[in-house]
Amino acid sequence: MSTGTLSVRVNAKNPDHHLWNNHGTWWLHYTLHLPDYTKRRIRKSLGTNNVLEARKRRDQILDNITV
Repeated sequence: MSTGTLSVRVNAKNPDHHLWNNHGTWWLHYTLHLPDYTKRRIRKSLGTNNVLEARKRRDQILDNITV
């Protein structure tokens, strides 16, 4: 897989940035910009209905992304 550039915009006023609740389960959403000028939208279930746990899991995932 080609490496890319992670596009993460953080709104300090919104602690739930990159999160959305889909019928009780929290999901992560971010965009990866690829070298061929395309982008890949990544959506990943965080497997929890607890927003505090979802924030923790989101932060762990985003901290561990290598591009």
